[in-house]
Amino acid sequence: MRTRAGGRVAGSGATNVFAPAAALALAAALALASCSAPASRTAPPSSPPGTPTPSPSATGPAPTPTPTPQAAPVVMVPTGVVETMAEGLQAPWSILRLPDGGTLVSERDTARIVEVNADGSLRVAATVPDVVTGAEGGLLGLAHLPAGRGAPAYVYAYLTAASENRIVRMPLSGAPGSYALGAPTTVLAGIPRGDANHQGGRIAFGPDGFLYATVGDGGRRDPAQDPASLAGKILRMTSEGKPAPGNPFGSLVYSMGHRNPQGLAWDATGAMWAAEFGQNTWDELNRITPGANYGWPVVEGRGGVAGYVDPVLQWPTSEASPSGLAVVGDTLFLAALRGERLLVAAPASSGLLPSTSWFVGEFGRIRDVAPGPDGELWMLTNNTDGRGSPGTGDDRLLRVRLAPAG
Repeated sequence: MRTRAGGRVAGSGATNVFAPAAALALAAALALASCSAPASRTAPPSSPPGTPTPSPSATGPAPTPTPTPQAAPVVMVPTGVVETMAEGLQAPWSILRLPDGGTLVSERDTARIVEVNADGSLRVAATVPDVVTGAEGGLLGLAHLPAGRGAPAYVYAYLTAASENRIVRMPLSGAPGSYALGAPTTVLAGIPRGDANHQGGRIAFGPDGFLYATVGDGGRRDPAQDPASLAGKILRMTSEGKPAPGNPFGSLVYSMGHRNPQGLAWDATGAMWAAEFGQNTWDELNRITPGANYGWPVVEGRGGVAGYVDPVLQWPTSEASPSGLAVVGDTLFLAALRGERLLVAAPASSGLLPSTSWFVGEFGRIRDVAPGPDGELWMLTNNTDGRGSPGTGDDRLLRVRLAPAG
């Protein structure tokens, strides 16, 4: 939810993502032609999807150090037919692909973790207790920890309870088609809960083996600048919920000054990226470094204010509301809710990230994206959450075929 509470909003007026010469060349390769949204959304297109729509109002990359020379980046773009893998999901929030080929999806408002079978059928693997819905909360992000050292595999979940957000984990057993989840135990309690919005909620294990979690400001703004508060932060912890060694503040806090981050991903170089909801002006894609301050609520978008890190890319809020984030090859894919599109930024590894928009209006709100097998991208629609306009079969898990650009 976007609020119109007062406060200083200092964003850049620049609107041309294609300003740098290198970005111009890459954008030209990606932006093959424009496409228009269909009149209605009753089913995914049965013909190849439209080519990308450039995002002329997104800004160019923030200044970054010259990257270390490396192999030419692999830029991936959608191609071919978009296929429905499953339908009938209720306000789905997070895709969790498991190492043995299974897939779990969280449903925000039902508190169910649903298994998506290979034939597209759905079965409930668990209903998570103590979930309280509303205020953009409920059952949110999922993550997986493989079995090891005598411990079982676990599914972790970020959920909204009556007076807090918390992270729990449940032992995972079974195989594709028959997963079962045991009783949850709390990994981290006391995460601030927003009264009306901004719960954050994305969790993921990073390349370093630690668990990361995005936490919104809960609609209270100022705690995002307080390193002693968990609100408006990205957290980094052990699998048991303790501060990870080397955290910049000696606490759970890894980065601060966030409004409502909901996307986490790492590229092939190990660089960490996060997608974040702005207020009324700019939504953001940030490169996350430990101890950095991303400016909220002093700055929204690129303000050029000393002490705060500007986003690498930003979009008007009407075009984005970015939630899930994924990397395939060297390309970043962002799920856009209000913008009803897939935002594609590439190449992540070079720091030159021109942006294009795909499937504008074709599938409605897109909540999450995840890398699929063989270089695919999976997308999760989010039209049954009370803010979208459901079409036939909504909500869906979709498969997007990708291929190298050019």
